Amino acid sequence: MNVLNVSEPDFMLEEEITLFSDSVGKWIDEHAPPEAVQSWIANSSVPRQLWNDAGEAGLLGLSMPEEDGGMGGDYRHEVVLMRQLGWKGADHFGISLHNAIVAPYIWHYGTEEQKARWLPRLATGELVGAIAMTEPGAGSDLQGVKTTAIKSGAGYVVNGSKTFITNGQLANFIIVVAKTDPTQGSKGTSLIVVETDGAEGFERGRNLHKIGMEGNDTSELFFNDVQVPGDNIIGGDEGRGFIQLMQQLPQERLNIAVQGLAACERGLHETLEYVKGRKAFGKAILEFQNTQFKLAEVKTKLTVAKVFVDHCIGLHLKGQLDAVTASMAKYWVTDIQGEVLDEMLQLHGGYGYMNEYPIAQLYKDARVQRIYGGTNEIMKVLIARSL
Repeated sequence: MNVLNVSEPDFMLEEEITLFSDSVGKWIDEHAPPEAVQSWIANSSVPRQLWNDAGEAGLLGLSMPEEDGGMGGDYRHEVVLMRQLGWKGADHFGISLHNAIVAPYIWHYGTEEQKARWLPRLATGELVGAIAMTEPGAGSDLQGVKTTAIKSGAGYVVNGSKTFITNGQLANFIIVVAKTDPTQGSKGTSLIVVETDGAEGFERGRNLHKIGMEGNDTSELFFNDVQVPGDNIIGGDEGRGFIQLMQQLPQERLNIAVQGLAACERGLHETLEYVKGRKAFGKAILEFQNTQFKLAEVKTKLTVAKVFVDHCIGLHLKGQLDAVTASMAKYWVTDIQGEVLDEMLQLHGGYGYMNEYPIAQLYKDARVQRIYGGTNEIMKVLIARSL
């Protein structure tokens, strides 16, 4: 989808990437057509089998090294997947969180034993990943988490609650942000893996009823004296969790920008189709100067966003994407996403308010983009520190 008429950067034009994009698009057409997506929304979750299907198709562990059980790709492959999901309206499938947020904590920081134990199973879909950061009383302030993982014998006992956890109903591999030493603040924070199958004391709460992204399971999780093996601390050492989080959050925020831009591109495509076909006062909606001006503004804003996002992807591929630039991408693109989708919904008139029109779902889904991954207000705080 090149509705913006912006040339792809050279690093996205390699033949292997182009062929991969085509194959991902075909897989989504087969496994996530519009009627399937509507069933996800109705059930507030994708089918569990979809994860196994994605594993069989080689779509899990895209950027993980082959020697660790992954597909041996790089971040470009994750971008391709996020874009195709967004362009085709299948972005309620939480696969990119599994691939590009959860798995990297293991292959960047895990011990060799942890990599061997978990990464191949994440790549097949046997394990579905989630990361449990947010708590009822702690959102963007990760230093304020209350969940604990206290040493007990050869293992740990995890106690606490988490909320707004993406993939929370289906995940059986959960990276939990917890305090292994509550007296040490951020220095006492660790990332500990809870494999939930058969874990006594682990409970899933509600599959939360959201404004948008209804097809993605988002849950409350409860840990009541959950016994976890001692070798489930990521990296093997306590107190490294906050540093690990800070190092990985730039990619998470770039992911959000990539996804937001893809959704906007779909929105522009759908809106152009609508205003070309819908007539009022004897002519197509597109022929009115107001429509042309509004869409000119939309296309300009999205063109600027795409150029910046592509720039950030290029930096990230070279290992040069810093937290400030990633924060800029996350906040600016998601703010623009809300603005342009609102304008495009308006051009649909009353039909834009109807759920059967894609623009309505895109509008609803966009609102959370300014909240998760760190609110846009937090992004501005981080950017301001660089001044």
